[in-house]
Amino acid sequence: MENKKSLLRLRLRVTARKRSRALKQCDSVKKLRESYSCNSVKKLQQREIGALRKMGRGAASNAQEKFRNFQLQEEFDTYDPKSHWFLRLQFLKKRSKIIEIVAAKDVIFALAQSGLCAAFSRTTNQRICFLNISPDEVIRSLFYNKNNDSLITVSVYASDHFSSLKCRTTPIEYIRRNQLDAGFPLFESESLRWPGFVEFDDVNGKVLTYSAQDGIYKVFDLKNYSFLYSISDKNVQEIKISPGVMLLIFHRAPGYVPLKILSIEDGSVLKSFNHLLHRNKKVDFIEQFNEKLLVKQENENLQILDVRNSKLTEVSRTEFMTPSAFIFLYENHLFLTFLNRTVAVWNFWGELVTSFEDHLLWHPDCNTNNIYITSDQDLIISYCKAEEGSEDDGEGCAIGSINMSNILTGKCIAKICANDPNLQISPRGRVGRSWIRSTVREALEDVTALFYDEDRNEIYTGNKQGLIHVWSN
Repeated sequence: MENKKSLLRLRLRVTARKRSRALKQCDSVKKLRESYSCNSVKKLQQREIGALRKMGRGAASNAQEKFRNFQLQEEFDTYDPKSHWFLRLQFLKKRSKIIEIVAAKDVIFALAQSGLCAAFSRTTNQRICFLNISPDEVIRSLFYNKNNDSLITVSVYASDHFSSLKCRTTPIEYIRRNQLDAGFPLFESESLRWPGFVEFDDVNGKVLTYSAQDGIYKVFDLKNYSFLYSISDKNVQEIKISPGVMLLIFHRAPGYVPLKILSIEDGSVLKSFNHLLHRNKKVDFIEQFNEKLLVKQENENLQILDVRNSKLTEVSRTEFMTPSAFIFLYENHLFLTFLNRTVAVWNFWGELVTSFEDHLLWHPDCNTNNIYITSDQDLIISYCKAEEGSEDDGEGCAIGSINMSNILTGKCIAKICANDPNLQISPRGRVGRSWIRSTVREALEDVTALFYDEDRNEIYTGNKQGLIHVWSN
């Protein structure tokens, strides 16, 4: 069961897929688009909502104890001008906000918006190295591959005019020793120029690449990166991945959209069908999760189609508005929606299961790097709007809180908030190399990335100053 656990970083950190696309150049750096869906990590024997709620109450009690007496334990800084001498690009040398945090084997990886990525040891509480192996490398995305205990970086390069994605894998053990030359490039045969992409599917253990140059999708084994099969059909508009299957979405025809369901293992076609559409309405989204197909058109009801028996369920457009993001909990047969800073839990009958009582997200655009879902899919940890009166320190600084809520009940079971009189800096964080320069309030200002290390029971947050803060008990 352990090898089925996944990081959430939609990001979230419960990810089945993480996709990186090179987009058009902006401010001399290529931006990447990431799309995520949730990883299936642990089968739940109780599937009925009532049983799930009962289980949720017990989990809440355990979680409250787990997060009791959290304190600010450590602070790391990704900015170090003395160590940036080897970098050619000036924007890599500047202080920049943290956009992604990944932790594995007592090593914390922090990616700054500039494209600089630093590794820190929780054993020695020191920076190990910067992962940029080339002076013109801009790292845009990270993926921890549990199959071989390595970190994959997805980068663009100034020498290539930031026009194509390059992937590299390095064993965590060698990163810990600062032996980055032990890594090696991946998918060198693939042309990943914009709008090409690479997508890592943690659930099925697959990698999907798309070469826009020749219009070919390829599937590789995530364990050893061996090539498995290709899909060459220029009419394919999008591919969605679910446990065991892929959904091919073709360019829509008048009145319908052609769809195919393929086996993720060998690419064989399991089912081909057309889904009827309103002719003059744009498609908000088409998603597949297990046997359910979700289709939503502009100003129309949500349609939930069971592809096994063609049974169709509709949810009123007034009840289900198009969300900005999803997280799908496959084994729970539930999914989360994110809309206007709010989170809600739905089932595949189109019923609202849970609304959260105290989980108003800080970022209105659903910045999924500020959201983590535990591997048991019972807790969501997010950077949220703090309670009234604690959002501003009087000097214009934005201060939020880190909220832990039970997914099945919607109850807030713990919170890291600047107004908590018991929240302090750990004594060991005040001495020696572990001296923390930020106050608790400063550490909760403008949090831009969040990660929860379930093995160590530690929360890592990154902010606009390029600082990483460690919270634990």
